[in-house]
Amino acid sequence: MVEVVTISGIDSVSCVHEFGAAEQPREISPLQADEAVAAGASLVDVREPDEFDAGHAPHAIIVPLGELEQRIADLPRGTTIVCVCRSGGRSAAAAQVLSAHGFDAINLAGGMFAWSADGLAVVAANGSPGIVL
Repeated sequence: MVEVVTISGIDSVSCVHEFGAAEQPREISPLQADEAVAAGASLVDVREPDEFDAGHAPHAIIVPLGELEQRIADLPRGTTIVCVCRSGGRSAAAAQVLSAHGFDAINLAGGMFAWSADGLAVVAANGSPGIVL
């Protein structure tokens, strides 16, 4: 069964949730994620620091997947968390972990590769245009 889920506070953004597929978190497209962040969602990049420093989405915060469990208390409650990585695999795992801890977490489908391909900004740690590693 497929359900369309609206992200709280964002009427125009929806994502698909498949019932019976516990290993598959909800997903959102890069353009939907950009709208969600503009409306107050948090963007959590779960890549390693060197990947993040080379290029990340503006306003993203870094919490490497290997540190996620230890840093759960640092993440904001009461808002949607959009998880992102390079191609969507690590961020899907992160969204699953966060959902299990009661967060409203969504995976950014296709990761930073898709974000960049959709023409959205990618910045390096020094503020210059970045690249996706």
